[in-house]
Amino acid sequence: MAQIKKQFRSLVTAMAAATALLAGAAQAETLKLATDSGTKGSPAGDALKRWGELIEEKSNGDLDVKVFYQNELGGQQEVFDLLVAGDIDIMLNWPMTSYDKRIGVIYTPYMTLSWDEAIKAYSPGGWVNNMLGGIYEDIGLKFFGPWPEGFNGVATRGKYALDIGQADGLKVRTMTVFPAPQTMQALGYQTAAIDWGEVYTALQTGVVDGEAGNVIYWDYEYFRDSLDYYVRTKHFFMTGILTMNLESFDGLDEAQQKAVSDAAIEVMNEQFKAAREQDEFYVQKAKESGMEYFEPSDEQIGVFARAAREKVWPLMDAEVGAEIMETIRGNASAL
Repeated sequence: MAQIKKQFRSLVTAMAAATALLAGAAQAETLKLATDSGTKGSPAGDALKRWGELIEEKSNGDLDVKVFYQNELGGQQEVFDLLVAGDIDIMLNWPMTSYDKRIGVIYTPYMTLSWDEAIKAYSPGGWVNNMLGGIYEDIGLKFFGPWPEGFNGVATRGKYALDIGQADGLKVRTMTVFPAPQTMQALGYQTAAIDWGEVYTALQTGVVDGEAGNVIYWDYEYFRDSLDYYVRTKHFFMTGILTMNLESFDGLDEAQQKAVSDAAIEVMNEQFKAAREQDEFYVQKAKESGMEYFEPSDEQIGVFARAAREKVWPLMDAEVGAEIMETIRGNASAL
């Protein structure tokens, strides 16, 4: 009889524990985590998956994360709209300026010219990083930090340009945000501002001769059968942004907020270490696929940078504000 009672107590204890686990699972809050660029298995997609897993781990299961990859919830602008509205809670996105043109500060051409300068500027405590936090808060978003990719370039077919004169007659896709088209026009190109989800069709139908918005990974991964050349013009240091709807963040308790923030910092720090190596890896992959890769000289980059700063920076005074541009002029790489 004693043995039966003991077994019964063990059974009751096990059932109580299972009930507690089920109750905890039922009470777990679900957060929607999305990206506007990056399919499952891509570097951005892997980072998104990693962020979600870290949030669940660091919250001890209090937070359940549902991940949405590129195009699963719409195009770039649509998904960003969902984030601002709170229909998506957390996002790795490439900045859109539809709610505040000051976000375009991240696309200021030729702020930095080397990896060391860029990492210092964009890392927590860096001068670019410091500018972004307040801007995002003003549109109801919690800014965690950047997710850097590296310096971008221009991928084209048929011909390529290593100077402003050679760009004449080449029409390239740019991002739809200011000052992406203006920057490429300053470098001598004709431009068409096209949403990321429509780039492949634009290339296939001849609407544009190339793509001028990304590090080489994207052009290799998506368009290597359509594009022949990649010139690393370095007009932007490309970085995604780790952010969250501010109301969603404020609705979490302190421990949950810490879990989300700590997970974001971990993902960001991992990417700062991995970004340069990833970029160099895809340069080699692009070459192996038959794409010709060009790294302009410091002198050639200097010509591009002076042209962009002369023509685009004055436009940005009105768009992002003279105070912000004063900070940029005081910290940007010397030419």
